Amino acid sequence: MAKGEECCSTQLIDGDGMFNVSGIEHFIKEVKLSDCGLSYAVVSIMGPQSSGKSTLLNHLFGTNFREMDAFKGRSQTTKGIWMARCAGIEPCTLVMDLEGTDGRERGEDDTAFEKQSALFALAVSDIVLINMWCHDIGREQAANKPLLKTVFQVMMRLFSPRKTTLMFVIRDKTRTPLENLEPVLREDIQKIWDSVPKPQAHMETPLSEFFNVEVVALSSFEEKEELFKEQVASLRQRFYHSVAPGGLAGDRRGVVPASGFSFSAHEIWKVIKENKDLDLPAHKVMVATVRCEEIANEKYSSFAANEEWCELEAAVQSGPISSFGKKLSSILETCLSGYDGEVLYFDEGVRSAKRKQLEDKLLQLVQPAFQSMLGHIRSGTLDRFKDAFDKALSGGEGFSSAAHHCSKFYMNLFDEACADAVIEQANWDMSKARDKFQRDVDAHIASVRAAKLGELTAIFEVKLNESLSGPVEALLDGANNETWPAIRKLLRRETESAISGFSDALYGFDMDEETKEKMLASLENYATGVVEAKAREESGRVLMRMKDRFTSLFSHDSDSMPRVWTGKEDIRGITKLARSASLKLLSVMAAIRLDDETDNIESTLTLALVDSPSNAATNRSITNHDPLASSTWEQVPSSKTLITPVQCKSLWRQFKSETEYSVTQAISAQEANKRNNNWLPPPWAIAAMMVLGFNEFMTLLRNPLYLGFIFIGYLLIKALWVQLDISGEFRNGALPGLISLSTKFLPTVMNLLKKLAEEGQIPATNNNPQRNPVGASMNHQNGVSTSEISSTASSGVTSSGNGTEYSSPRKEE
Repeated sequence: MAKGEECCSTQLIDGDGMFNVSGIEHFIKEVKLSDCGLSYAVVSIMGPQSSGKSTLLNHLFGTNFREMDAFKGRSQTTKGIWMARCAGIEPCTLVMDLEGTDGRERGEDDTAFEKQSALFALAVSDIVLINMWCHDIGREQAANKPLLKTVFQVMMRLFSPRKTTLMFVIRDKTRTPLENLEPVLREDIQKIWDSVPKPQAHMETPLSEFFNVEVVALSSFEEKEELFKEQVASLRQRFYHSVAPGGLAGDRRGVVPASGFSFSAHEIWKVIKENKDLDLPAHKVMVATVRCEEIANEKYSSFAANEEWCELEAAVQSGPISSFGKKLSSILETCLSGYDGEVLYFDEGVRSAKRKQLEDKLLQLVQPAFQSMLGHIRSGTLDRFKDAFDKALSGGEGFSSAAHHCSKFYMNLFDEACADAVIEQANWDMSKARDKFQRDVDAHIASVRAAKLGELTAIFEVKLNESLSGPVEALLDGANNETWPAIRKLLRRETESAISGFSDALYGFDMDEETKEKMLASLENYATGVVEAKAREESGRVLMRMKDRFTSLFSHDSDSMPRVWTGKEDIRGITKLARSASLKLLSVMAAIRLDDETDNIESTLTLALVDSPSNAATNRSITNHDPLASSTWEQVPSSKTLITPVQCKSLWRQFKSETEYSVTQAISAQEANKRNNNWLPPPWAIAAMMVLGFNEFMTLLRNPLYLGFIFIGYLLIKALWVQLDISGEFRNGALPGLISLSTKFLPTVMNLLKKLAEEGQIPATNNNPQRNPVGASMNHQNGVSTSEISSTASSGVTSSGNGTEYSSPRKEE
């Protein structure tokens, strides 16, 4: 590319028809064409080869196109199409120097490039200069006629072409005035126009519909150079402000904005090279589409790399930003305004569509940041709402009132924060974000309400549990006919008290009646469940409680004192009474009776387990149906059954087997007590002893010393009896008792003798020595009596027998 002081030039299309893309791009940057918008003009020149086209342009526009050297002969100077910027002409004017026609270098038959370059010049130029010799005017075989035919023929290939200014420059003007030459030239032009084949739509279309024809004449450059320069300078003035209304440029409807000129020229040449008809309106839209999209992409990339936007995007990830919407709207407006300024001269429909696409892409780019901002607003406002709500509840404000006031206040606060974050360019619906925040607030209120109600319910449930569990357990433990009526009364009283308090507590929660009734019913059901659960728990321990009750009644008298089996007690009656009480406990625990309906469980159990006939065989023959051979009670639903009839029968059988031992032990103790109390011989034996022992008795009366020896012997035998516990040893049988006594007899005798020896070694006192044996014997007797009392405390039957036996020696003494 060649450069002058005020102009620069480049080859746009070379001689082989190759478009110089990089050259034109660099040229446009050099001349700053993109800044011109629609305020620029394109001038091109056609004419025969070596007709002085480049010379004319260089003098007319101050360009530096290469000129022919006349001393080297006439030859082709310009190859292809060259472009340069006019120096000193406003607005910016571009000049294209086309390769001359009718040159010998291309030959007579190679007219393809001439037509292509002519069509290209007509498509991109506002003014087309046609350089022609003065002496060719009026001649049938003039050199300019093939050129005009070419121009008019290619004009037909332009679909809806714009009106172009054709300026015929007559070179080497003779003395013939221009006023005389111009009519002849116009007549020749019209003839050529009429002879050119036209499409059906333009058969009658006049030349003036396509071209503004201008005619100028210039003197010879070689013969009258000064005059030539004066005429050129005068002609130059007509190119100032050529694009203004009434200017030299023709119709400007199809002009392409300066920033799209390079792309437009390239695409036009591509279509021409492919030998296709050139649709200029469609081409204009296509250029506008491509250029607007390029500009939009540039603006999008510029926005994405914008430092202010990047800082805003990074900051919004960590927390909310004050005036977020205002800041982001300003950045977006700057970007869109820049786009609007660059695409101002392109097709309105195209630039509007591309602007909408750019705006959508930009909003799509910033939407994540906007959503993050909304997320921060939502989470921050929700946290503040939670804190305020908790403080209001802690301060004693009613739940419903606190929820209403806090919800309303923070919804308004959320709306204000969202309004501050709104992007002016985006028509985004904020109702979804608001609805989500409202749902979050409602969800938190619902969760707090559920938690508070749960705590409140738990408090009343604990109270019910405490007020029911212990009393119910105590009532069931002392089961009688009034147990279940007392439980029902207790349940009704505690339930009414709890429901009354619970209903008052629910007043501040602003609940609908249906929900409130459900919660009250749930609490009432819980109270019933506590009683039923306690009853089921106690029913699992019914056997243990039956045995405890039996033991309590069987082993203790009416004064709750331990019973001593002396032989006078009615063990059968006591056993029946204790078993009846235990059966009463079983009947009470067999079913849950929280309603007032009656049942026959007790009578069934009594009939089947207690009041059975003595003759079992007769009973079996008469009764074929066992009332306890069932898994349900009559008139009692299975859900209320705690112990089935079959289980009652099994429990009773186990109860009887486990309490049978106590009854047997009582009977054994009673019989042993009777045997121990019968220590006197029979009357006939006493009478025989008195008759047969009369002489011995009289001997004792005559010699009282014998009585002392007999008494001492009695004491020794009694001591051995107590020490050896003879009655206790023979309790388990005669043979085991003899074996045990045989092993203990000798050690016991030795122990007694040792104690007597120790008593004899004690120094004599002031007391009569003859009374010491008696005192010792009495002390020994007292010791035996003490042992007897301890034995009585530990054993009911045996101790009592020993006590009775020991009382007799005291009376004799």
